[in-house]
Amino acid sequence: MILLSLAFLPLVGQEVEWSIDATVLLNNREGGDGYTPDQTFMFTRLAPEVGVSMNDGQHVLKGGIVWYQPMIDDLSGYKLLPTLYYRYNRSDGWHVTVGLMPRSLMVRRMPRYLWSDSLDYCQPNLHGVMAQLVKPAGYAEIAVDWRQLQTDWRREAFAVMLNNDWRVAGPFRLGGHLQYSHLAKSRLGKENQHVNDDFIINPMAALDLSHQTALDSLRLAAGAIIAMERDRGDEHWRKPAGFVATATARWRWLQLDETFYTGQDLMPLYPALGSLLNLGDPYYHSKTYSRTDLTAHVVSNRFVDLSASLMFHATDRVTGLWQQITCRFYLDNHLWKQEKRTKD
Repeated sequence: MILLSLAFLPLVGQEVEWSIDATVLLNNREGGDGYTPDQTFMFTRLAPEVGVSMNDGQHVLKGGIVWYQPMIDDLSGYKLLPTLYYRYNRSDGWHVTVGLMPRSLMVRRMPRYLWSDSLDYCQPNLHGVMAQLVKPAGYAEIAVDWRQLQTDWRREAFAVMLNNDWRVAGPFRLGGHLQYSHLAKSRLGKENQHVNDDFIINPMAALDLSHQTALDSLRLAAGAIIAMERDRGDEHWRKPAGFVATATARWRWLQLDETFYTGQDLMPLYPALGSLLNLGDPYYHSKTYSRTDLTAHVVSNRFVDLSASLMFHATDRVTGLWQQITCRFYLDNHLWKQEKRTKD
C-alpha cells in the first residue's frame, strides 16, 4: 500500500513521510535482591519508517520494521517486528492511530509500576488503537494493546491504558493513570488454567514548578494506587493499595528522578503468571520501595540524547544498583526541513 501510494505522489499531492529511530542501550543490573535477576541488557534497536501524508498531515500512513539485535558476535537472538499504522490528526488536538504503532507516539510513557523497563526494551510497538487529545493545558490518551493472540498453546493477552494530565490553576495539575490487563486461556490449556484480570487505577495531583525556580524543570506528584487482581478459578478479588510520590528535576545536563512507593504488594499473582498479566516492575512486590535515577545527558539536542545513568533501588529488605548508558538518535522529514531552514 505504501509503495503504491508513493508511485502516485505527483498525481494526488501527497507528501513523503519518513523517520529513523535508533537506540543503543547497555543496562547492567546488580543487587541480588530477589525481585529482578542480576543480568545485563546490551542491544541496538533500529526502527526506520516510510509512508505518505495527505491534507497537510491530516492523514498519515506509515510502515517499517523494528530490528532488535543483542550485542553479541553473531546475529543470534535478533527480533524483527513489523510496523504499519494509520494516523488521523485534527487541528483541534485530536489524534487517532490504528495498527502496529511505536509506543513513542504516546504523550507520556506509562509509569514503571504499570510498564517495566524490561518490557520497554523488547516490546517497542503497540498493537491496536490509540486516541489522544492534546491541548496547551494538558492531554488525555487511551490505548488498547493486543499483546498476544490466542493459539492452541499461547494465551490471549491485551491491555487497556489511560494517561491524562491537565493544568488546573497556576502550577497545580490533576491527572493519573489507569490500566487493565487481561489474560485469557489458550485453546488447549490445562484444566488449572483460568482467565485472569489485573486492574490498577492511580489518580495523581502534581505541582509543575519549572518556571518558578532556577532549574530547567521541576515537577512533584503524589497519589494513591488501588489495584484489583482476580484468578477466575477461585473468583477471589485481591485488592492491594498503596501510595506513590514522584519528583523530577533537571538542571542543564543533569537530571534526578525519584519514585517512592509504600503500601501492599501490588502484584499478588506475579509469582504464578509473571509479566503475562502484571506488566509493571517486580520491585512493586515490596511494601516499601524507592527508585532514584541520576542521569547525565552528555549530548542532548533535538536529534540525539546520549545519557549515562545510575539507578538506585531500595526496598524494605535489600538494595540494588543499575548502571545504564543509552543513546537515542531520531530524525524525520519534519526535523530535516527545520535543520535545512536553519542552515539557510
